[in-house]
Amino acid sequence: MAEANQKQNSAQHTAERGIISVVIIRITQFFIFLLLTLLFSIIIEWAGMGVSFWDEPGSKHSEQMLQQELSYLNDDFKRSAIVAEPIKFAHNFANQFYIYLFEKTGFKKAIIWAASTPRSAKKGSFRNRLHQLYNNLSAYILAMATVTQIFAVRLAVLILAMPVFVLLSFIGLIDGLVRRDIRRWSAGRESSFIYHWAKKIIYPSLILPWIIYLATPVSIHPNLVVLPFAFLFALSITITASTFKKYL
Repeated sequence: MAEANQKQNSAQHTAERGIISVVIIRITQFFIFLLLTLLFSIIIEWAGMGVSFWDEPGSKHSEQMLQQELSYLNDDFKRSAIVAEPIKFAHNFANQFYIYLFEKTGFKKAIIWAASTPRSAKKGSFRNRLHQLYNNLSAYILAMATVTQIFAVRLAVLILAMPVFVLLSFIGLIDGLVRRDIRRWSAGRESSFIYHWAKKIIYPSLILPWIIYLATPVSIHPNLVVLPFAFLFALSITITASTFKKYL
């Protein structure tokens, strides 16, 4: 008896550790995903500047993008189910994101030091060369900082848009369960093919809007990304629930 209880407690402890490890892994993967998406956005912006792909010279393209993203936020995000003032939340989120990424790490101080004109350094010294390098890359550095702010604003918008996914998925789940009951009591046909394909769409429909919206190198209204994928997410849940096997 004691041995059985010990095995049960050991199995329960192992299961709890497994759940905790899965949560930690998922959180770590999420932050790695955000970092890689930010790096991809910066690289795309730099590549466009390097080949003169953007209509605006230098860092003007990213600056205009930031202004456009803020205008979308000011015009169309007056209310939110998460916070009382979504505009203020997005601004504060972007500022805190910038502070922790540039100021807390000392990167901003290093840039200011490199940008300042050396007074007593000899010509050809490391200090002068570093200052010259900054002058050549200043537009790229400014664009990187601006793209980071754009990324933070878009990330805040996606966080504010999460209730849309939750609400539509709840409606889709209820609708799917009702359809399943109707199919169950009316001798409807089952299709495991449709069920498995609808189930496969759930995860991509939740992840793709983050990838597309955060990495898009041009200004885009968030509704053009969020709403289609939110409806696709709800539809996939509806089909998954409605085509789930009738008898367990």
